Amino acid sequence: MSLTVGLQAAPETFGGCLRVLVVDDHQAVASAMALAIGLEEGLTSVGSARCAAEARRLVAEQAPDVVIMDVLLGDGDGIEVAAELIRDHPDLRVVVLTAQVDEALVRRAAEAGAGAFLLKDGALADIVEAVRDSSGDGLVVHPRVIRDLFRGASPRATGLTPALTAREREVLMLLSEGHDTAAIAGKMGITRLTCRGYVKNLLTKLQAHSQLEAVVRARKHGLIGA
Repeated sequence: MSLTVGLQAAPETFGGCLRVLVVDDHQAVASAMALAIGLEEGLTSVGSARCAAEARRLVAEQAPDVVIMDVLLGDGDGIEVAAELIRDHPDLRVVVLTAQVDEALVRRAAEAGAGAFLLKDGALADIVEAVRDSSGDGLVVHPRVIRDLFRGASPRATGLTPALTAREREVLMLLSEGHDTAAIAGKMGITRLTCRGYVKNLLTKLQAHSQLEAVVRARKHGLIGA
């Protein structure tokens, strides 16, 4: 299960299948992932690219719905390339893959408009789930990333502590455990729409741009424990 942050529209499908492009500077990795993606029901692989220039060309030629983008490319920064592609192709969804757990990278991916932030050594099923996600809830962050970042956050107050309702605190705690809005809604016995309302309130009160940032800020304010 993955945590979702921010808000982003889901991609449109073509002929009932999502068209997927893989971008990784390791040819063997890119080819293997493209092949695996193509074998998944409802997904169609439109090929793989090894560099930023090739990614730009294939996105223009193949019009994929989703791009799986490695952070490190031989000729550029994957997140910067993702931001450029999303700017030029507003309906495009980008799943960012990384070998590093870094809050700055997650923040940059969110700001770029990426749809997911996952670990390269994670399960293929996690990548497939992120590619297929049509909830429109935004940046999907793997729970392992959340846990690692959360453990590294030091508890220090930053200004006035926001006043949260009991339900908002409950949502916040579940977010810190890596649950997404659908799971939280189920656990709390509320609708997903209501849950998203609580999340929006949390973002506002904690002055956060994403759920990940909200969790980190809440930890620093002492609103949730280690």
